[in-house]
Amino acid sequence: MDAATFLIIRGFVGVTLGVLAMMWPGVTIAALVIIFGLYAVLDGVMNLVLGFRRSYQRSWAQLLQGFVGIAAGILTFVWPGITALALVLFIGAWAVLTGVLEVVTAVRLRKAIDGEWLLALSGMMSLIFGILVFAFPAAGAVGIAWILGIYAAASGFVLVSLGLRLRTRLVAA
Repeated sequence: MDAATFLIIRGFVGVTLGVLAMMWPGVTIAALVIIFGLYAVLDGVMNLVLGFRRSYQRSWAQLLQGFVGIAAGILTFVWPGITALALVLFIGAWAVLTGVLEVVTAVRLRKAIDGEWLLALSGMMSLIFGILVFAFPAAGAVGIAWILGIYAAASGFVLVSLGLRLRTRLVAA
């Protein structure tokens, strides 16, 4: 599987989980824990796979992003009774770290791929999402479910666009 396919899959995972989060905003915090945990683990695994591929320019930022995502997802499942406020802050921290690492990865890949600005855009979206989470922690699980859903779906669309653009470049080469 090539890098473009992994980006497209990662994007579709984000869109799917984002839509699910928006469809059921009133679900319990346990459902939000599961949605976030799955997204963080799957996103982390995709980043590790991409980061370790020899045909893909190896990036410490992308590898670290993968480890951070998997760790965030595992911690989410280890402590399912976490309070809404703690979960909100946990999601915010993960989003900020992911955003910074995606921007760093985009800068490192700017000479290797066209359209790296899409990865930087995804990183900026993560940063904005994280900042909003920290700014409004009392929004509650319903509000966070909507914000997470919008963020995951929008970020997923951006990553699918990047993957399709990369696939077009790989086919043309």
